[in-house]
Amino acid sequence: MSDLSSSTITIDAPLADVQGALFALGQYPTWSSAIKSSEVVESDDQGRATKVKMTIDAGMMKDRVILDYDWSKAPGQLTFSLDDADLLTGMDGSYSIKAIDEDTTQVTYELGVSLSMPIPAMMRQKAEKATIDQALAQLKAALEA
Repeated sequence: MSDLSSSTITIDAPLADVQGALFALGQYPTWSSAIKSSEVVESDDQGRATKVKMTIDAGMMKDRVILDYDWSKAPGQLTFSLDDADLLTGMDGSYSIKAIDEDTTQVTYELGVSLSMPIPAMMRQKAEKATIDQALAQLKAALEA
């Protein structure tokens, strides 16, 4: 797997609200235009999604993926990895969430993808960064509305 691209954003919303949005994996299409569909396939004994099927259309990155979610570092961090996809051969990432104060939260999103076709690293990293920045901006807009 390649190095991860990342960005951080500050959201004017309480930590619990941000975690609520990020942890509701089946609801991603309500705030992320890149996630066309999101279906929870498996959950753990606490009701948290552990396997999610998504249809992604993030410009250059278009695919149907199944992601495995790891809650071992929650609630401060939620990580995911690729289980299966049509085109991608790897997809790893995480959301790290921390309170700045009671009404402000910082989110760092890391993402790394590997493709089944040869793409120059610079183009892949540019696409990862654009995907991250768009997701964080849309999360911020949804939570601050």
